[in-house]
Amino acid sequence: MENGLGYVGASNLGELVAKAEPFRVTSAGDRESHPHDVMIAREAPNYHAHGR
Repeated sequence: MENGLGYVGASNLGELVAKAEPFRVTSAGDRESHPHDVMIAREAPNYHAHGR
Protein backbone atom coordinates (compact mmCIF):
# COMPACT_ATOMS: atom_id res chain seq x y z
CA MET A 1 0.00 0.00 0.00
CA GLU A 2 2.83 2.40 0.78
CA ASN A 3 4.07 2.24 -2.81
CA GLY A 4 0.63 3.25 -4.04
CA LEU A 5 0.64 6.37 -1.88
CA GLY A 6 3.29 8.01 -4.02
CA TYR A 7 1.31 7.49 -7.23
CA VAL A 8 -1.38 9.90 -6.07
CA GLY A 9 0.77 12.13 -3.85
CA ALA A 10 -0.70 10.91 -0.56
CA SER A 11 1.19 10.61 2.72
CA ASN A 12 -1.27 8.29 4.48
CA LEU A 13 -4.18 5.95 3.75
CA GLY A 14 -6.80 8.62 4.41
CA GLU A 15 -5.28 10.86 1.74
CA LEU A 16 -5.01 7.90 -0.62
CA VAL A 17 -8.73 7.20 -0.33
CA ALA A 18 -9.54 10.90 -0.80
CA LYS A 19 -7.23 11.46 -3.80
CA ALA A 20 -7.55 8.14 -5.64
CA GLU A 21 -9.55 8.14 -8.86
CA PRO A 22 -10.89 4.81 -10.14
CA PHE A 23 -10.40 3.95 -13.78
CA ARG A 24 -11.45 1.15 -16.08
CA VAL A 25 -8.92 -1.12 -17.75
CA THR A 26 -10.10 -2.69 -20.98
CA SER A 27 -9.38 -6.34 -21.73
CA ALA A 28 -6.96 -5.20 -24.45
CA GLY A 29 -5.16 -2.96 -21.96
CA ASP A 30 -4.95 -5.81 -19.47
CA ARG A 31 -3.37 -8.09 -22.09
CA GLU A 32 -0.95 -5.38 -23.19
CA SER A 33 0.18 -4.71 -19.61
CA HIS A 34 1.53 -8.26 -19.32
CA PRO A 35 4.84 -9.34 -20.86
CA HIS A 36 4.47 -10.55 -24.42
CA ASP A 37 6.77 -12.00 -27.06
CA VAL A 38 8.69 -13.75 -24.29
CA MET A 39 9.41 -17.46 -24.37
CA ILE A 40 8.58 -18.94 -20.95
CA ALA A 41 10.22 -22.26 -20.14
CA ARG A 42 7.67 -23.17 -17.47
CA GLU A 43 4.54 -21.28 -16.49
CA ALA A 44 4.14 -20.46 -12.79
CA PRO A 45 1.65 -22.84 -11.16
CA ASN A 46 -0.28 -20.01 -9.50
CA TYR A 47 -0.59 -17.73 -12.54
CA HIS A 48 -2.64 -18.05 -15.70
CA ALA A 49 -2.16 -15.56 -18.53
CA HIS A 50 -5.18 -14.75 -20.68
CA GLY A 51 -5.36 -16.46 -24.03
CA ARG A 52 -3.09 -19.38 -23.20
